[in-house]
Amino acid sequence: MKPHLKVHYFQHIAGEGFGSCYDFLKTHQAKITATEFFALPLDLPLEIEALPRIEDVDLLIIMGGAMSVNDEANFPWLKIEKRWIRRYLAAGKPAIGLCLGGQLIANALGAAVSRNPFQELGWTTVHRVPQFSAQCFPLPPSFNVMQWHSETFEIPKGAIHLAENAVCRNQMYQIGQNVLGFQFHPEITPKTLELFLENDDEVVTFQGEYVQSPYQLKKSSKSNFIEGNQLLNQAIEYVMKAS
Repeated sequence: MKPHLKVHYFQHIAGEGFGSCYDFLKTHQAKITATEFFALPLDLPLEIEALPRIEDVDLLIIMGGAMSVNDEANFPWLKIEKRWIRRYLAAGKPAIGLCLGGQLIANALGAAVSRNPFQELGWTTVHRVPQFSAQCFPLPPSFNVMQWHSETFEIPKGAIHLAENAVCRNQMYQIGQNVLGFQFHPEITPKTLELFLENDDEVVTFQGEYVQSPYQLKKSSKSNFIEGNQLLNQAIEYVMKAS
C-alpha cells in the first residue's frame, strides 16, 4: 500500500471504534478520518456536501450498526449516506463494508436487505462457496468469525458471491477487485466486543439456537479474534491493489 493513505470510515453507533484495522493502517502511516452518523441530530437534514470529497478518500471502510439500512424514516441520514456510497463506488475506488456496512453497499447498488431466517450472534464457521474462483479474493476453505446480525443482504448485481454458512447464505461478496462486503465482523477485538456488550441494547433482543449469551461471549479467548483480524488486513491490501 502507498504511504500516507487517506482512509475514511463511516461509524453508525457510539463506542464501536475502528476495530483491529486501526493499528494495521497506522503501521502504514495512514491518515484516518471518520463520519460519526450517530452523533448527527435526527431533526437536522444532512447535506451530501457535508460528507468528504470523494477525491479526498483513498479507502472507505463502512462499519456496522444496530439500525436497518431500510430505516430511513428514523435515520434520515441513511438516504444521503447511500447516495454518497453510490457516487464513491461509481468512481471505482476501494471500499470495505462490515456487517451493516456490507448491507449498505449492497443496498446502495439496488440489492435488497431483509430479515434473515435466523439471528446470528457469536462465533460461527463460514465457508467459501463451492464455485469459488482462483481470481477472487483469496479465502481459506473455512474460517471462524464473529456474527452479530438479524438482517442480511442479497448479492448485488454484478458482484461475486464468496462465502456462506448454513445459517445465512450470503456472508461475503466482492465487486471487481476493489470492493468487499462482509456480513460478519472480522474487525472485532476483545475491547470492541466489550464495548458492543456494554453499549448495544439490541443484544438482549437476540434469540434462537445461533445466538450465544453475553456470558459465553465474555469468555472468548484472544485466539478467537485473530482469524478475522488477519482476514480484514488481507482484504485491505487486496482492494488497495486495484487503486
